[in-house]
Amino acid sequence: MKDSSHGRAIDCSRPDIAAWIRAWLAARSAGRGLPAPFDDAGGYRVDVNAPDEVRRWVFPRVSPAVTSLAQEIVQPRHFIKVCAEPEQLLAALPSAWRIAAQGYFMQGPGRSPLARPVPGYRCERHTAAGLSQVRILTEDGELAASGHAAETAGVFIYDRILTEPAHQRRGLGRLLMHELGACKREARAPELLVATMQGRSLYEALGWTVLSPFSTAFLPD
Repeated sequence: MKDSSHGRAIDCSRPDIAAWIRAWLAARSAGRGLPAPFDDAGGYRVDVNAPDEVRRWVFPRVSPAVTSLAQEIVQPRHFIKVCAEPEQLLAALPSAWRIAAQGYFMQGPGRSPLARPVPGYRCERHTAAGLSQVRILTEDGELAASGHAAETAGVFIYDRILTEPAHQRRGLGRLLMHELGACKREARAPELLVATMQGRSLYEALGWTVLSPFSTAFLPD
């Protein structure tokens, strides 16, 4: 499998966290209409330029480059994200930095989970140019769950997976992942996502594996 962002082969049997992080970030940027990531400060940088996030750097591991970058940043809404435990990242940063809720960089099982229709709900699926969106609606048209996927840079990523609180624990998460997985064009493309602590339980139940903890650091406003 090729990582088109670097032209290197992605070995699915022995994950290269750096290559997969780079490919995941490229697909995430494509799916969200953001600029493509580029190498910077020893990591991968995306200029988001949004009101709540100016810029982000993603690193495959804690290193002196992470510390050097954090020492240069003085403005809030610049995020450093690393495949590391929160304590590891915090120890590498100046004292002003804070850690957000922990995430997990995860790999999918390579197959869409089995799922049955959920009574009282219907699915809408739209795919174009490798970008997909699935919406699950009630019979009255209320949005109950939604998610996105992007297939690029040799990977298939899942993003912005959400089930509204009033509709949780009804099997909609499984159904949503099934519908998104059905949009995948290249059967051998690795499946990747970054999960919250709450989402991790769902994905592990569907056969996903944690590749690494994923921690985020920021300067408070």
